Amino acid sequence: MTQRPPMIRTDASNAFAHHTMEVRVPAIVREVITLNPDYPPVMQAALNRLADSMANDEPIPMLDLPAPDYDEWRQAYDHYTQTAGGTWQNTVWFFAETFAYRHVIQAVRWWETGRDPFLPKKQEEYAGITPWELLEQALSAEGSLEERLLALLDFDLWGNRIDLSFAAALAHGTHVQDDDLLVDDRPRIVEHLLRSDGAVHLVADNAGSELLMDFALLDLLMSELPLTTVLHLKLHPTFVSDATADDVRWLIAWLQTGQHGEHAAGLGQRMFSALQRGRLRLAPDGYWNSAYVLRDMPRRLTETFRGARLVLIKGDANYRRLAGDAIWPLETPFADMVSYFPAPVAALRTLKSDTLTGLPPGLAAQLDAADPDWRANGRRGVVQAWLG
Repeated sequence: MTQRPPMIRTDASNAFAHHTMEVRVPAIVREVITLNPDYPPVMQAALNRLADSMANDEPIPMLDLPAPDYDEWRQAYDHYTQTAGGTWQNTVWFFAETFAYRHVIQAVRWWETGRDPFLPKKQEEYAGITPWELLEQALSAEGSLEERLLALLDFDLWGNRIDLSFAAALAHGTHVQDDDLLVDDRPRIVEHLLRSDGAVHLVADNAGSELLMDFALLDLLMSELPLTTVLHLKLHPTFVSDATADDVRWLIAWLQTGQHGEHAAGLGQRMFSALQRGRLRLAPDGYWNSAYVLRDMPRRLTETFRGARLVLIKGDANYRRLAGDAIWPLETPFADMVSYFPAPVAALRTLKSDTLTGLPPGLAAQLDAADPDWRANGRRGVVQAWLG
């Protein structure tokens, strides 16, 4: 088994991770107050304290009780604070960032209210025209089944740019330049989908435009192939725009209203029918909110994925989880990083952090010369697969 490199830290050893915990996440936490001006003073104060503690590099506090996920977080908290450092800007990044969002859930008392603190941002995206134009284009893809699958995998990849927690990626929108796709395993993925058996699992990233592209891809698979699809989702809101089961149910219902045309309404009806008949399964799980990486996935996920036709891992944070959130040599084969996975796996991801493998020789040097921020500015993307 290939030895995994150490996880990225929030100290000065990684400028992007350090900036995230010192500046970006505190700003996101403070924006929650702006987005929800009717939050009571106690919630606003808790959010401000959380933002200040990160910006000032204070010791990371454990969750308060009662909390239904306390035991899991206690284990992660004890491990990382004892072995990797116990302040926001001096510990393992994946732990610090995921735990920061869990503290947001505590501050807004989500377990008690069920109110998504990021919902106003999500609804703002749906109110715009871009998601619906993108959906119309995706649903209008023509050609053979192979050609349509290639097209919808492409739409699903670039939909990942629309990340409400990351302005740099949002700025690129859905306009794709010829050299933006650094690795393209789509033909291998399509061939594998058409010749294999088993369910297709999609580990979702963002709600909004990306979730609509997820729907379009899953709809095509269910319409053309005799298979079940499983959509893996966050248990509670996190990373601003990450998709939950509530987001999926709301979006299916909203599509069916017909307010965005016949194609969108038809998609909503088909997704609702698939959900009713069990061909589409929703699988929210606190693991996707946790600080644990996929090499250490719990047995329930190992058993869930085993026998799958394909597991599609969406987005940057999920790629980090797949990679152990480590800095690998860029030309390390993708297979060397993910061969522990219990099923064929593919990653569709636009680059918003430093973790990456599987680049062709010499490409990284070219990118460094042309665009020093290429690893984290959200412009480039990869479609990578390990099919066993």
